[in-house]
Amino acid sequence: MAGPRCASEVRPAAFIAVFWAFFATGSSTAQVPLLIWSSDGLPPLAVPAAGHITSHDQLTSYLTAAFGHSPHTVLLFLQDKLSKDDFTVFGGVFGNKQDSAFKNLEAALQSSSSSVTLPALEWSGSSAILTLLQEKLGVSPLLVDADTLSHLSINTSVSNLLLINLPYCTGSHKSCMEVLHNNDEIIGKVLNIMKAKNVQYTAIYTGLQPSRVIPETSVSDQSVGRSLLQAADTVREPIMFNVSGAPCIMLWAQNLNVKLSDASAWIDLAQQTPSLEGSICNGSNSQLVLTYTSGLTLSFAMTRRFYRVSARNWFTLDSVQLQSNGLTASYTGSRGIYAPAEYSFHCQSVTNFQNALLVPNNTNQNTSQWKLNFTDFQIQGFGLANGTNFSYASDCAGFFTAGIWMGLLTSLLMLLIFVYGLHMIMQLNTMDRFDDPKGPSISVPQSE
Repeated sequence: MAGPRCASEVRPAAFIAVFWAFFATGSSTAQVPLLIWSSDGLPPLAVPAAGHITSHDQLTSYLTAAFGHSPHTVLLFLQDKLSKDDFTVFGGVFGNKQDSAFKNLEAALQSSSSSVTLPALEWSGSSAILTLLQEKLGVSPLLVDADTLSHLSINTSVSNLLLINLPYCTGSHKSCMEVLHNNDEIIGKVLNIMKAKNVQYTAIYTGLQPSRVIPETSVSDQSVGRSLLQAADTVREPIMFNVSGAPCIMLWAQNLNVKLSDASAWIDLAQQTPSLEGSICNGSNSQLVLTYTSGLTLSFAMTRRFYRVSARNWFTLDSVQLQSNGLTASYTGSRGIYAPAEYSFHCQSVTNFQNALLVPNNTNQNTSQWKLNFTDFQIQGFGLANGTNFSYASDCAGFFTAGIWMGLLTSLLMLLIFVYGLHMIMQLNTMDRFDDPKGPSISVPQSE
């Protein structure tokens, strides 16, 4: 990682040299490089030890300091794939600058007032960088290209996030060298347009995902083995409420994200340890109350009922309540959060704002502004006979999706056409009388 550098101190070869130096150390399997340069300055960043992997939290902290509260225009060059290997293989690392596929990128780093290089940024998902920039700038991205940008009027009094998508080689039609060279030409055109418009900007170049997975190399001479097992991440235990020592309610989620306003950041309650005081459980009603030290309270109310149509007991998630500073927002799960009473309920995404399974119970301002987003969510309020394990999960994803229905209806239509055609062919009959060409011809007498 390199800190801010003055334009007079940066040489074109130094950009590639930074990456070459970091290849002398071990590297993780999920990393993408990230380059930041600006025409109006960036805050300083200390240079860490070689081989350091920049975490998502460290990047978040730096971008907070970089963008602050004043408006910024950010150019995000987002390539489909990118790894450090791309710079070492296609960057002219052997001294031949004519072979470099990143000439315009090197020139931009050299001419910028300051720049920051992150050779190894922890990769946590294809949309992580874009989502982070949206939160820091408070604007949605605008997808542009060089031609569109040349005719675009940029309002510098507000923040702007301009997204430029760049492809990556697939091995089917173009070599990686040619694709990266074309991408570099696009970067050069975009920067020249911004210079012609006299707009101050901050540019970021990174990838949606790594282009290569690099095996991790150990740099320690100490014996590993058991220490690797001890250092391995353990799976977080589910939240469990017990009655008289017996499990009664169980909940697990990868993320329990809540957001109290458009300007505030997401809060992941799954990373905190809650108090279960106030939770209740019996044969027909269960309520799990999660109280956190941050002042937030999240509660889930479930009911067990017998339905005559199916002749079995079902449980439903009747309401989800979020409380903060004496204010309450309540949502119902009547749109699809239900399962047989002896099952658990699982859904990959439970939200109240997009494909919402949580519907507001009232129309107060808190209910409309607060946002809930539960990822890999699973809950069970009844029939926990397996102790610390969930019962069989009833998933929210239906089997007959829109695509399956379209395929079935199209196949049925084609089958009907085939049957109709076959029926028409079966109805064809051959003629039972034919003209005999060898028989006597018909003579027609003519009268005088």
